[in-house]
Amino acid sequence: MEDFLRTNRELWDAWTGIHRGSAFYGVDEFLSGESSLSGIEREAVGDVSGKRLLHLQCHFGMDSLSWARLGAEVTGVDFSPRAIDAARDLAVQTGLEAEFLCADVTRLPAAWSGRFDIVFTSYGVLPWLPDLVSWAGTIARVLRPGGAFHLVEFHPLTGMLDDDGRTLRYPYFHAPKPGRYEVRGSYAEPGADFRHDAFEWAHGLEEVVMSLIDAGLAIRELREYDYSPHGCYPYLEEREPGRWTVRGATERLPLVFRVLASRTRWTGARTTI
Repeated sequence: MEDFLRTNRELWDAWTGIHRGSAFYGVDEFLSGESSLSGIEREAVGDVSGKRLLHLQCHFGMDSLSWARLGAEVTGVDFSPRAIDAARDLAVQTGLEAEFLCADVTRLPAAWSGRFDIVFTSYGVLPWLPDLVSWAGTIARVLRPGGAFHLVEFHPLTGMLDDDGRTLRYPYFHAPKPGRYEVRGSYAEPGADFRHDAFEWAHGLEEVVMSLIDAGLAIRELREYDYSPHGCYPYLEEREPGRWTVRGATERLPLVFRVLASRTRWTGARTTI
């Protein structure tokens, strides 16, 4: 397992340098004041003014700092040292206050227990996690009673499709052993001269939801969207500004989902409501 995670960490270290200069991420526009958040998460999370917000798997911090611009007291966590260094640098450039920690998101400081009003994570985060049980347990532990967890993620269907958008090639259900893939370029820069191995784990919708329930969180909302705000896959086309759908599809397909869960009375297992 440690070999899988080390390989993935090296991948994200390298991707950080590629992504900072990509048009996909638009760092220059962000530095000029634009937000990196899409309408889906803005609507889902709502007003964050004065709230303690923990952003898991924050990459190099653009979404974290976008929440800070909206008034949140932000902490971002990522396992890539290079991404955390870049996030701290971006905070200095923008003059925004945020704390960034390089850590495994399933092994957060004990002192953070019950600290956060909001835990947030989004887009392409789950396939890098071998174990959703410890992930969900950590989320439940760091939320204060009454706190909210917001997950906005690509639908499991997107991870099953081959590059043509028509062929089901990859697994839906979780297996302990990850799939091994050769990455060429990056989702943000497909033409980049870069190759690296990657290890990913599939997680179905049931597994995601039940891991949160079993950790003691109450599911308040589950929504699915027939578009993605990001053109991360080769089979997507931009139907209208900010809305990407499967090229040539004649039926509506789920591309993104979001979950809202809340911490009621923490028991260490299932919740008492």
